Amino acid sequence: MKALRVNVDTLTLTATPIPRTLQFSLMGARDLSIITTPPPNRYPVTTEIHTFNEKTIKETIEYEVARNGQVFFVHNRVQDIHEMSDLIRKLCPGTRVAVGHGQMDGEKLEEILLDFIEGEYDILVATTIIESGLDIPNANTIIINQAQNFGLSDLHQMRGRVGRSNKKAFCYLLTPPMSVLTNEAKQRLRAIEEFSDLGSGFNVAMRDLDIRGAGNLLGGEQSGFISEIGFEMYHKILDEAVHELKETEFADLFAEEIKERKFVADCQIDTDLEILMPADYVNSVTERLILYKELDSITTEERLQKFGDELKDRFGPLPKQVEELMATIRLRWMAEKLGFEKILLKNMRFIGYFVSNPVSPFYQSEVFSTILKYVQKNPGKCRLREEKSRLGLTIKNIDSVDDANNFLNELSGGMFAAATTK
Repeated sequence: MKALRVNVDTLTLTATPIPRTLQFSLMGARDLSIITTPPPNRYPVTTEIHTFNEKTIKETIEYEVARNGQVFFVHNRVQDIHEMSDLIRKLCPGTRVAVGHGQMDGEKLEEILLDFIEGEYDILVATTIIESGLDIPNANTIIINQAQNFGLSDLHQMRGRVGRSNKKAFCYLLTPPMSVLTNEAKQRLRAIEEFSDLGSGFNVAMRDLDIRGAGNLLGGEQSGFISEIGFEMYHKILDEAVHELKETEFADLFAEEIKERKFVADCQIDTDLEILMPADYVNSVTERLILYKELDSITTEERLQKFGDELKDRFGPLPKQVEELMATIRLRWMAEKLGFEKILLKNMRFIGYFVSNPVSPFYQSEVFSTILKYVQKNPGKCRLREEKSRLGLTIKNIDSVDDANNFLNELSGGMFAAATTK
């Protein structure tokens, strides 16, 4: 379709997007809308993990049949699916059991499914063919055998076959003992058990992305190394590569976007100063990590001031280290505006490294021109030098973050609003 017409628009609807499809949305290549409102009168599917146990299977089936419901039993091995159905008949005598799988004659399979929908059978022992679109409101229990062998999206889709009415539904995942499962299998099972609320398909997809990786963005591979470096770092690296291509090979196509975009998306600050949340100020390690993450996401002075007020209210007056930490956020904001990708604050020296791409439009910008004029007027205070193909600015006698902030405000020549310091 895209070959026939260049400007074709594509709408993708999915319960659990595969990792690479989801990655397209997260990096901005596709728009993303999330529907989290469930249909009325629906309940979350209670999801539990059990080792394979005949007593559990018997009790589960008998409970569902006793309330006039029906059961899916997923056994994804055609070779011994009939042996499994015989075991169920033995455990639950008097129940009506049918078998369905993809190798059956089409008409026979259709007949069995229609009979199950009509209530002629209590239990359908089937392979994963049931995950594709079956809507049977009276089937509200699903038992998935050897659940560790399925992908996260498969488990989510199969669980979606139950709970399609106003009755409480159950999903039982049967596995060998957890001690013998691989680490990835454990992660998948815990994720499907954790995300059982209605509308949690997006959360399942995000966890799948984290476990499996995003793969080759432009190729056919669906496995990647995202789990080794973490989702956020992978996304940051990918985002930087995309922006670099926009500024070089596709500069003509994205000329307007380049003009509006900041020259530096993130500035790394490396320092030997004591900039942290002291353990005696915030005792919990988990809480400190949450606060660091929240602080890192702040983008305005108003919100930063509010963050400081909240810390005072919860933990008391701000220690010197926390004030320095907040000042570092202001330093990063100003550094990004001035084109610094990295700053070293060590041994009472400030070293700032400018945009690493030598053909970046930053070097033709008014900002860089202002910096050059400042350096020419103050040769004894600071100097420019090229180190390992990167242009850097060095200034001595900087012994605090506030000193660095004051220097950058002076360097900017009033082009930007001065960072607030205390």
